[in-house]
Amino acid sequence: MKAAYFYAPNHMNVEEVAEPSIRDDEMLIRIRVASICGTDMRIFKYGHFKIPEGQRRVLGHEIAGEIVQVGRLVEGFHEGMRVTATPNIGCGRCEFCRDGYNNMCPDYEAFGISIDGGFQECMRVPNIAIKGGNIFPIPDQVGFEEAALTEPLSCCYSALRSVHTSHNDVVLVIGAGPIGAMHVTLNRIAGAKKIMAADIRQDRLDKIREFGADVTINSSTTDLKEAVMQETSGRGADVVITAVSVPDIQAQAVELLATHGRVNFFAGLGKNARVPIDTNRVHYRGLHLVGTTGSTNSDYFKCLTLVAERRVDLKKLASATFPLAEINQAFDYAASGEGLKTVITSE
Repeated sequence: MKAAYFYAPNHMNVEEVAEPSIRDDEMLIRIRVASICGTDMRIFKYGHFKIPEGQRRVLGHEIAGEIVQVGRLVEGFHEGMRVTATPNIGCGRCEFCRDGYNNMCPDYEAFGISIDGGFQECMRVPNIAIKGGNIFPIPDQVGFEEAALTEPLSCCYSALRSVHTSHNDVVLVIGAGPIGAMHVTLNRIAGAKKIMAADIRQDRLDKIREFGADVTINSSTTDLKEAVMQETSGRGADVVITAVSVPDIQAQAVELLATHGRVNFFAGLGKNARVPIDTNRVHYRGLHLVGTTGSTNSDYFKCLTLVAERRVDLKKLASATFPLAEINQAFDYAASGEGLKTVITSE
């Protein structure tokens, strides 16, 4: 079978290898679709602390496929079943795992990081992922592409829960890429009164209206704060979500909040980045500053249900599809920002 191995920053090869063998308590999935995430791109460019120098790894954690082999001790799954997965596998013992936050486990394993992921034709699923509840049957009405894209949607859903968007809120999403589009979609479902989207690329702003943005702001030609205040009659936004990894944007987000406003710092920054925050404004306006990373298995299940109910259309996010053999070209395309989500297929 073919597998794309990451060896070092900017070094990934597609190779012919034997199919993974499984133990009696594991399963083997034939990957049909695996989409490229911003995390995959950061690992490709900079590496990851869980991939030691000299070790190779198959990246890819936004996946969907079908089971081709089931160990005799595995229950609840069968050959031919279409499945998808959450990437972060908790230890099951720590306080976060016991509270249902597998994404916050300090001793986690993850597909595409510490375990070979989806940029290969067949992927071994270890028992810890099966026991941890990380494998989900795909509803009949959901395609492989939609199932793979449910993982980033679930991360956005986790952010939505943190800011408690309601029918009376004006929401600002900064960043009109695929993640920004998902944030807009979910905040629309939550009933936001008005949704604004800001970006420096007009092509992405034009596209994000399809996902429910009422107002778009090109911050390369328009002062973002002035535009937000004009749209909110000087109040500011009730909810701001930063879907771009720009320190200045995180600092400005606090300035854009209305009294009792909430901001979610969704996109992470480099570990050495420092952001100046006006804590007096936070104090006197009663602001809430939160951050979320990844998603829980519960978040994922709820999002898979939203997709199955056709309340979210993820197919609109897929801009380009590449075969596994052309994964380096796929990463180049994803890095260009030309489209939204880039999809890898094994067929």
